[in-house]
Amino acid sequence: MSCPHIAGIVSLLKALHPEWTPSAIKSAIMTTASLLDNMAEPIKNSFMVNASPFSYGSGHVWPSRAMDPGLVYDLDTMDYLNFLCSLGYKSSQISTFKPYKCPSNLTSLMDLNYPSITVPNLKEPVIVVRRLKNVGTLGTYVAHVQNR
Repeated sequence: MSCPHIAGIVSLLKALHPEWTPSAIKSAIMTTASLLDNMAEPIKNSFMVNASPFSYGSGHVWPSRAMDPGLVYDLDTMDYLNFLCSLGYKSSQISTFKPYKCPSNLTSLMDLNYPSITVPNLKEPVIVVRRLKNVGTLGTYVAHVQNR
């Protein structure tokens, strides 16, 4: 049932913010999700034990918070095309969809401007870059890093 619920929320957000890109809408939904269910309890898996991010993804959707997330991670077509190049796809393969030439200096897969962060084969400290776009009122935001 998640698909029709998310589709409805996306439709409402697009109606409220027609200037938002699909990536901005996805970011708003992901970054405002709660790690608690609608009873304010930790999300459970099918065995009724506390779930992990691998079970619940971004969490329990909170549509009223997604309407005004403050900041979003926004991506455009070039970001996705560069991501495909970084995955090893060739320009000729990508050009099946859109004429494109992969850049000579590929970006790190970890730097896809996406609301979640994946660091494969973490063996030493890494720097991960994200760009945020303010879609709300001006304010001060503070980043917190939490190890899980």
